[in-house]
Amino acid sequence: MDKKKNDKKYALISALSIFVFLGIWWLLTDGLKLTHPSTLPSPIEVAETFIVKLYDPAPDGATMIQHMASSLQIALTGYVMALIVGIPLGILMAWYKTLDMFVRPLFDLLRPIPGIAWIPIMIMLFGIGIMSKAMVIFMTALIACIVNSYSGVRQTKQVHLWVGQTFGASNSQMLLRVAIPTSLPMVLTGMRVALGASWTALVAAELLASTRGLGFMIQQSRGLFRPDVIIAGMIAIGTIGAFLTWLLGLLEKTVLKGGRW
Repeated sequence: MDKKKNDKKYALISALSIFVFLGIWWLLTDGLKLTHPSTLPSPIEVAETFIVKLYDPAPDGATMIQHMASSLQIALTGYVMALIVGIPLGILMAWYKTLDMFVRPLFDLLRPIPGIAWIPIMIMLFGIGIMSKAMVIFMTALIACIVNSYSGVRQTKQVHLWVGQTFGASNSQMLLRVAIPTSLPMVLTGMRVALGASWTALVAAELLASTRGLGFMIQQSRGLFRPDVIIAGMIAIGTIGAFLTWLLGLLEKTVLKGGRW
């Protein structure tokens, strides 16, 4: 009962914060007329633009739905690639010292490089199509996947490994039945961090080199002095990011509480 009350209280406070933000925004624009619409449009104008943009391709040649679909395709392609490579690699690096010693120098070299720094080289290698931006996202999300998977396995309690050894478990059995289940919270945290980094890198890549996508829409609208479209694109980015994070939250609850682990 207390948990349900806390959840309702949290939802109420969250909704209230949004209404307060929108109220201040409206007050600065339509209410007190402190800003010009060409600089900061009102929330009502942005909402109208968002709705119209869902079916109207002006002013950048594509609808909001088309931009969203393009961005999601690229983001999920690079993100899934990073999960497939990064999570197993992080786990194996933490479990096998020889592999850790072999990969770590290269990993330590790549880790400080920000995702957007990969944009020029990826454009030269793959052009301005889907693959170049997907590879930028891959390199960005890969680091978070490796770091959190590695840390999760490293946090496995030694006493659990001793128990496995006492009952005759092999090295691979202890990895699969002890270390990996123990590391799941950190792995899922890494997935969430990687998702946020992926979305940020995607928008940056689309701002610099793209022919469609939310970042491209924002860039085109900047040149056309359409702040209402820019803010509508920002809202779309935030909404999609929040929805994907919510889906990961459901996955985390299922795996850690309702799943067999």
